Amino acid sequence: MPIHRSNTSSAEAARPRRTHDDTPETEARFARLDELPDGPERDALRAELTTAWLPMAHRIAGRFRDRGEDVADLRQVAALGLVKAIDRYDPARGAFESYAVPTVTGEIKRHFRDRTWALRVPRRVQELRNQVRVARRDLTERPGSATPTVAGIAGHTGLTEEEVTTGLEALDSYRTLSLDAEPAADSGALTDTLGATDPAYAVVVDREAAKRGLRRLSDRDRDILYLRFFEDLSQSRIAARLGISQMHVSRLLHHICTRVRAEAQDPDADRRAG
Repeated sequence: MPIHRSNTSSAEAARPRRTHDDTPETEARFARLDELPDGPERDALRAELTTAWLPMAHRIAGRFRDRGEDVADLRQVAALGLVKAIDRYDPARGAFESYAVPTVTGEIKRHFRDRTWALRVPRRVQELRNQVRVARRDLTERPGSATPTVAGIAGHTGLTEEEVTTGLEALDSYRTLSLDAEPAADSGALTDTLGATDPAYAVVVDREAAKRGLRRLSDRDRDILYLRFFEDLSQSRIAARLGISQMHVSRLLHHICTRVRAEAQDPDADRRAG
């Protein structure tokens, strides 16, 4: 009985099996690229390899299509990752696909981490968000499962409940909401529900107005005000410290406060004093 010998060469047998139709056989071209110096010939071969592997990069980008980012933008990011993979690839370290896939995927993930958040969020918070999102999806897909609790997500992920809470808050913070948006029917704009008059503004105005009269006080009068309103000493203790009667302290305080108040309320006080 005749024996049929395979025509497959040893080099072909050693070549890694292609896992997708968009993973072309480019080993020889990469070996040639590695040998070429910088110049037009190398640039042309680099562009040729980029075109050959671009469908793979687009396939990887498609995995992220349901995350709120335009697919065309994701394909551009994936193409950038592909170019980086081609430039950094060493043919001696294995198949290009095994190097390019994580490189392209990592570039897309960095895009989501750094570019698609409306506000700059710490990387740790973004990682917690992703862990919580995946855990909540996994727990929800279980048959008969209820809405995952914070404790349930913490047990599933190994995170603390505080970390899970942070991740859940980040899930709702991916995009900002306009202050002019209407959160519910007939409830008015969001800006109408935020903020209030800060009473401290009036205090600032009063303090600035009082500075004028305070500057004109004698050292003793300023000391009495300081002891009463900043050191919070009683009138009797102030009297004992200054060696005067409590009644005298009371009269001085009344006179000082009346004078400062009058000058604060008189817009022409500075002009007359000058």
